Amino acid sequence: MSDRSYYDILGVSKDADAAQLKSAYRKAARQCHPDTNPDDPTAEARFKEVGEAYSILSDPEKRAAYDRYGKAAFENGGAGAGRSPFGDGVDPADIFGDIFSEFFGGRGGRGQGRSRGQDLRYDLDITLEEAFAGKSMTIDVPGKEQCGHCEGKGAEPGTAPETCNTCGGRGRVRVQQGFFTMERGCPKCAGRGQVIKDPCRKCAGQGFVQVQRELNISIPPGIESGQQIRLEGEGDPGRAGSIPGDLYIFIEVKEHDIFERDGPNLYCRTPVPMVKAAMGGEVEIPTIEGGRSKVSIPEGAQTGRRMRMRGKGMTTLRGGPRGDLFVELFVETPQKLSARQKELLQEFCDCSGEECNPDSNGFLGKVKKFWDDLTDADEAAR
Repeated sequence: MSDRSYYDILGVSKDADAAQLKSAYRKAARQCHPDTNPDDPTAEARFKEVGEAYSILSDPEKRAAYDRYGKAAFENGGAGAGRSPFGDGVDPADIFGDIFSEFFGGRGGRGQGRSRGQDLRYDLDITLEEAFAGKSMTIDVPGKEQCGHCEGKGAEPGTAPETCNTCGGRGRVRVQQGFFTMERGCPKCAGRGQVIKDPCRKCAGQGFVQVQRELNISIPPGIESGQQIRLEGEGDPGRAGSIPGDLYIFIEVKEHDIFERDGPNLYCRTPVPMVKAAMGGEVEIPTIEGGRSKVSIPEGAQTGRRMRMRGKGMTTLRGGPRGDLFVELFVETPQKLSARQKELLQEFCDCSGEECNPDSNGFLGKVKKFWDDLTDADEAAR
């Protein structure tokens, strides 16, 4: 018996209610179930440990005894000792059938191979312009469809699948593991409840064939990277007429050459010539819908200054307010100057006072004070 407390085993606090206990048990049991951990030799022991913890804590009387005396309450014939951890008259198969139904036939029901079809994932890259405006498009999705040769039965026409004699058509078998009785998918029929003696020559007994399907989809305006579009019933078909799975389209919006997106807002880093930044003026900015807007540059604009253009950002899902466009300026220093240009700049420099470059002069003043303070400190130490 493990020294860990039952609460720690289930990962709950001591004041957890019945619903929290059940939810924690389901989660822990799924994680350590032997069927999902075939290569882990400790899975069975951990699974039993989880079942033992839940059987005690889910019973109010046993839980009270455990809270008072610990595991000693159930040793040497104590309350509940030697009993099934699921209580008297409880069929553990019913419990496991509820918790692990997805392992034995999925959501489509038990036996006879009735299982919901598999969900599919499709990764779709779109441009920022397409994310802004939305788009209707056609995509090719690889998947499965029912085999027309055998009509999805998996057996050659003229023959029929036979009931599995191992599970009796249930698709599940009971297995004894220590003091647990569990149900697993039948190893002979793979949980279908039927075996095929004469497999279909076209689908090799699978009942499905691989196909490439064309689907028309609509990308809603304002969609972002990481969001999904769910197309119900467009996944793989289910067996024996059960419902098909769904198709999930994962969206990735590609990087843009001009704009950077942050939620509903757009950012555009715009170069401004030094003269225009000093004297003021206008620059023309593109908008995501393909238009043009002019932005006024104030006199003496510095690198890093942001200009806000309201309502010029991205559209938002479900018709919310449109975001803003932020234009961030960076002042471009002239390069490859001619002799005359250098001469003019030197003249400008010679006639410039402190008021033309307040930040530079302020910084130089701080540097001078810093050096003076160091000199004074050295002289005082002598």
